[in-house]
Amino acid sequence: MHTNSPARTYSTVDKAPLRAQLSDLVADHSIETTPGAAAKIADFRDFLRPGRSVAVTFLPGSPFDGTVATARRLKQEGFRPVPHVCARAVADAADLEDKLQRLSEEAGAEDAVVLAGGLNHPVGAFDNSMQLLATGLFEKYGFRTLGLAGHPEGSPDISDLELERALAWKNNYARQSNISFYLCTQFVFEAEAVISWDKRIRKAGNRLPVHVGIPGLATLKTLLSHAKACGVGPSLRVLTKQAKNVSKLMTTRAPDKLLMELAEYKSSDPECGVRKVHVYPFGGMQRSATWFQAIEAGDVNFDPDLTRFEVLSVPA
Repeated sequence: MHTNSPARTYSTVDKAPLRAQLSDLVADHSIETTPGAAAKIADFRDFLRPGRSVAVTFLPGSPFDGTVATARRLKQEGFRPVPHVCARAVADAADLEDKLQRLSEEAGAEDAVVLAGGLNHPVGAFDNSMQLLATGLFEKYGFRTLGLAGHPEGSPDISDLELERALAWKNNYARQSNISFYLCTQFVFEAEAVISWDKRIRKAGNRLPVHVGIPGLATLKTLLSHAKACGVGPSLRVLTKQAKNVSKLMTTRAPDKLLMELAEYKSSDPECGVRKVHVYPFGGMQRSATWFQAIEAGDVNFDPDLTRFEVLSVPA
């Protein structure tokens, strides 16, 4: 779906290579929910492909029981739960062990995303994800895959030098662990932010694959609200320019151009670190899930200039 401009006439020229690039980029993509949002969904199987990885995000102040219950439900419905474990919400090593044991034994979780978390001040002994990893408890409880934060546009709370040192530490830890690690980024609105960052960290020695955060279908107003709340960096200018036209605020924005540029980068550079995408479904999980799964299936057509596309099977 592409609602940013009037309907177009599409060329009949075969676009199979472009469809293949897009399909490869979004293949096996992950998506996320919160316990609150999940409670409003009757059955994830109504619109998600079996086996899809679904992150269960942490909201400051939310009870951990909700994370466990949502992860357990996702597992029961045939998905791979990927709960967020946030350092600043963990009291101490015993608390971390209790949380990981519950996720493993009660919810059957084998994957997680390990983050510092959105709290300004830690509730206990931990301040960052590296401190959680260093306990060795993720290995003890059989976690197979862990996502770690990647920062294509920097961080408002962490200096660039600290980010470089942290990434080097994470790479070194990954080499010694039997767990598979990847970098999961905050959502972005411009491909160049990711491409230049990926090249830079690769040159500095990063070998962890990158899963790029992509905003799902949502109105410009909704995207601006989430972007400002999450401290999204320079690529936010793409939205702020559009927001000058008040009539566009309630227009649904699709990340088609962003995906096209990332797909071209991935296909043209064999050393590219970008491996997958992770979907932030701000405008509704079912709508975004259906849209991305259609791209995965190749159900798209392209503008004549081959810089944007439309998903054919998803209604406006």
